Amino acid sequence: MIVMLKSLYLIVLAFSKRGFPLLGMLTLAALLSACATLPPAEPVTEPVVHVTETNNELAQVVSALRANRDNLTGIYPLSDSHDSFAARASLIQAAEHTLDLQYYIWHNDVAGQLLAHALMQAADRGVKVRLLLDDNNTVGLDALMLRLDAHPNIQVRLFNPFVNRKFRFMGYLTEFKRLNRRMHNKAFIVDQQAAILGGRNIGDEYFGNGDGVMFMDLDVLAVGEVTEDVADDFERYWRSPSSYALAQILGEKKVHTPKEKLTPEAQAKRQEDRTTYLQKIKESDFASELQQQRLPLQWSKAKLVSDDPAKALGSQKINRHIVDDLSQALGEPKQSFLIVSPYFVPTKTGTHELIQLANSGIDITILTNSLAATDVAPVHSGYAKYRKPLLRAGINLYELKPTVIKPVIFKDRGLTGSSGSSLHAKTIAVDNETLFIGSFNMDPRSANLNTENGVVIHNPELTRHFKQTLLSNVPINAYEVQLDEQQRLVWLEHSENGVTVYHHEPKTGWFKRTMVKFLSWLPLEPLL
Repeated sequence: MIVMLKSLYLIVLAFSKRGFPLLGMLTLAALLSACATLPPAEPVTEPVVHVTETNNELAQVVSALRANRDNLTGIYPLSDSHDSFAARASLIQAAEHTLDLQYYIWHNDVAGQLLAHALMQAADRGVKVRLLLDDNNTVGLDALMLRLDAHPNIQVRLFNPFVNRKFRFMGYLTEFKRLNRRMHNKAFIVDQQAAILGGRNIGDEYFGNGDGVMFMDLDVLAVGEVTEDVADDFERYWRSPSSYALAQILGEKKVHTPKEKLTPEAQAKRQEDRTTYLQKIKESDFASELQQQRLPLQWSKAKLVSDDPAKALGSQKINRHIVDDLSQALGEPKQSFLIVSPYFVPTKTGTHELIQLANSGIDITILTNSLAATDVAPVHSGYAKYRKPLLRAGINLYELKPTVIKPVIFKDRGLTGSSGSSLHAKTIAVDNETLFIGSFNMDPRSANLNTENGVVIHNPELTRHFKQTLLSNVPINAYEVQLDEQQRLVWLEHSENGVTVYHHEPKTGWFKRTMVKFLSWLPLEPLL
């Protein structure tokens, strides 16, 4: 990144010296405008709101569900993409007092617009809405955020924001250390009584909408003990020094909605997508089943694992670190260790630890994206070089195909009709006892740079079901990576017609494979 910026600066100088002073001056002006410093965040002054069962129907329902279940959390897996969207929409409709949402990505597409509209409707009936977004992926979203923030019952804050909205990329010129750290957390909290945690951001590709590549992901609904911790954690992020009121970054800008220029075909497709989403909400019995106490919750011991928001500041003095929380909550595997991670970069240290576990008799299985399926090819370079040592240790390695036929995680009807799939779920299963679901990828970025969150669930039934479903579907949905007799990598594709053997990354061109190989030689691993 720094090398690229230095090169850009030299190009500007070259233009100036070669008779293009105006272009050079304009470009330098753009560069300098990006150097505006970020002022301290204005502190949050309003008191913390506490919702009790005396004035909230959802709290009464949760209280009844928790009867004789002290210190337990009700867990409901949201593996189906459409169900996951319907759950969020239904909970927004059910909210009476507060809605607290924390996301890394919020797209201005059909899913994002529908949920934003639902938030506006909730605010209209008096619900206090707080939306905390990481600012790294809000390009083109300013108008939508301004419309939301203009509502008297909605507050929008940006985490680790870019000062310059037009030339964001140039912000890395002077603030790379700060801007390279992002809030990757996902949390959706309703009346402080129910929370959704997991890997999904807000966008069509996370909810099974459209013809492009869909993300295979996993969320859980949690009610009970752990929800209080999730609400408290959101409060820490909302009030952290990295959290800025939207007006402090954008100023008092007028709400402007640019007119989209869509072809008749695109307009028809968007309307079709909206109709599909709305129909899924109508078909969903989620809200009524929850309110009628008929939702099949798995009552479990659960623990929130989350980073201290100060991690985004690069502070060495932080109170909580998700790696420590996660290690402690999961415990040492005694029989098996299953990792599902879209961006798997084990590093030299992690690879050594996995090999040690395998040598001690632990059955280890890893599922990640194939090069053809990943949406971030450079990250694949940080994983590819560790495949051979992992395989030599007897570790089972699978890579998701770019197009899957059957669901991999629990179920996911939202994948059907998609032109392709990419793994996005972040899940760890230890033995047949403990399951982690959250935002944490097994990579240096999640460990050292970004803030993350998730939930560790101690439930043998749920863990066994997850593992059985996953492992039974993996041979069909993923390439099995092995070493041949010459210790060369091969990819096995299992199908009804037998086994097809690939001697290079399947469904990829030579240029992509060459670039990934080249990137694997560069010292990029700490940034991946």
